This record gives sequence, structure tokens and C-alpha cells, in this order.
Amino acid sequence: QVQLVESGGGSVQAGGSLRLSCAASGYSTRTNCMSWFRQAPGKEREGVASIHIGIGINYAASVEGRFTISQDNAKNTVYLQMSSLKPEDTAMYYCAAARRCSWSLDAYQYWGQGTQVTVSS
Repeated sequence: QVQLVESGGGSVQAGGSLRLSCAASGYSTRTNCMSWFRQAPGKEREGVASIHIGIGINYAASVEGRFTISQDNAKNTVYLQMSSLKPEDTAMYYCAAARRCSWSLDAYQYWGQGTQVTVSS
């Protein structure tokens, strides 16, 4: 059974940093695409960052230069380091897994439950 469990969310002031983690079980983060999405209240879920070892890393334009996605294959865990956070980064952040990276939600077979990030001004 595949499980993706996010952690690391919280409340932070603008300009601060947080690191999110996504621990995968029953699924290899090494050979598949792992992505982070976010959904703010009243808005659609949107892609934030994706990583596929040997293929590449992608970021949404809104987070480029501020967020960094990485993974630890030994721990089967994917991270999202978020810096210079802005109030508009406030959202529920979800980890997702797919065979190929895409910003389309339909491409992802597995989703975590999400972790809340709140950035105050």
C-alpha cells in the first residue's frame, strides 16, 4: 500500500523559511516523479515543484529562486525547502507521485493528506 506523509508545515512570518518533508512508503521516490502542489482557500490546486532523478527539476514561476526541491533516496523522502516566504504562499501543501512529471493533477496516482503553511505579513 502506497502512502505519502507530509510534515513540516506551520506558521511563519513573511521572509521566513520552512522545510516540508514527504515520506513515501510502498513507493520508490528514486525511480518516479515526486512533486509538490499547493491549494489556497478558494483557489485551484497548483504545481509548485517537481523532481525526477535523471530527468530534471521544475519549479513554478512564482517560487523559482525561493523554493528548492530535493530528495533523499536512502530515506525515500522528498523535501521542499521554502525561503523568503510571502503571504501569498499560504496554502495547504501536498506531496504527489507519478510516473512522469506534469503540472496536470490527473497525472498523479498518489497524494498525501497535506500540510498547512501559513505566512503572515
